[in-house]
Parts: sequence; C-alpha cells; structure tokens
Amino acid sequence: MKLIIATIKPFKLEEVREALTEAGVRGMMVTEIKGFGSQSGHTEIYRGAEYAVNFVPKIKLEIVVSSAVADQVVETITNTAKTGKIGDGKIFVLDVEQAIRVRTGETNEDAL
Repeated sequence: MKLIIATIKPFKLEEVREALTEAGVRGMMVTEIKGFGSQSGHTEIYRGAEYAVNFVPKIKLEIVVSSAVADQVVETITNTAKTGKIGDGKIFVLDVEQAIRVRTGETNEDAL
C-alpha cells in the first residue's frame, strides 16, 4: 500500500476530487494548510498598505491506495492539478505498513 500526500491549489480541489473518483479512489482526507515553496509567498495591498503574505493557502490531500494503482493516482493528480504556474504543488509517495478499518477490524488492502 502507498500513502500519497499531495499539496494543490485550493481552487483545484473539486476538479481533482472528481478525477480521482472517476479513477476509482474511494476515499481521501483533505486539510486546508498554509505553506511556501520556491514562490516564497507574495505581497498584497489591503486598505492602501502593502504587506507580505509569507504562507500561501494550499490544500493537502492524503490518499492510501494499493501499490498497483499508486502510479495512476499520482498521474491523475498531476494532470488535473497542473496549471503550469508556480505553486501548483507537490506529491509525495510513502510506503504504508498497515491499515485497519476501525469499524470492522479489516486490515491492510481490505481496510481500504
């Protein structure tokens, strides 16, 4: 099993969710986060004063899938979330040792 952690732009969330659902992903965790990468934030003007926004709003997706479909899920996220502009996000893929469904006690791929 693989844990896919993706950070994407907030306005891409619904489009990515729909694409992942069509690809067979049955669940994901979504968190609103703030962060920065190579873009290092930006400046905004509010009531005539300019100020720095050091952390940019992002969405973090956490998805656990079988190893067999992990590459397809990563490709789906990449293709759907891409705008071609700086700040499109990052995707990390990690190994998952064990998964347990709390309600039934099912483990590993049965728990997905």
